Amino acid sequence: MDDMRAWAVFFARVVLGLIFGMAGYWKCFVLTPAGHVQRFFLPYADTWIPLWLLWTAGLIIPIVELVAGWLLVVGFRTREALVALGFVLVTVTYGHLLKEPLYSFAGHVVPRLALVVFVTLLIDDDRYSVDGWLRARKHGADQHLPL
Repeated sequence: MDDMRAWAVFFARVVLGLIFGMAGYWKCFVLTPAGHVQRFFLPYADTWIPLWLLWTAGLIIPIVELVAGWLLVVGFRTREALVALGFVLVTVTYGHLLKEPLYSFAGHVVPRLALVVFVTLLIDDDRYSVDGWLRARKHGADQHLPL
């Protein structure tokens, strides 16, 4: 395995984790999940989406971002975290398009999606992570992390 591929996926994973982890932290502990619902989800109350679903998604997303983001930073349960954040991006994309069909995603969704896809495609090369360490240990490989 190429060392540079391992470093590339490490950097992408950690940056992606920080983006979501810090957003989740802010939404959970500064804005609060209820504040997140009021600010970002209740404006969709005039759409087909029922109020209970707006509240449910709006309360869950900050927690998913917080937990999955920090799991990515350390590289533990990376596959599950990527899938969870992929669903967050799908939800956000649909919501924006529901209100504004020609919404520009260049600054928000596209960079995050690109990192999710990149990390997902190179996940087996991610040896600088808890998952990588566990994988190497499981296969009996005594791999030390060169720094």
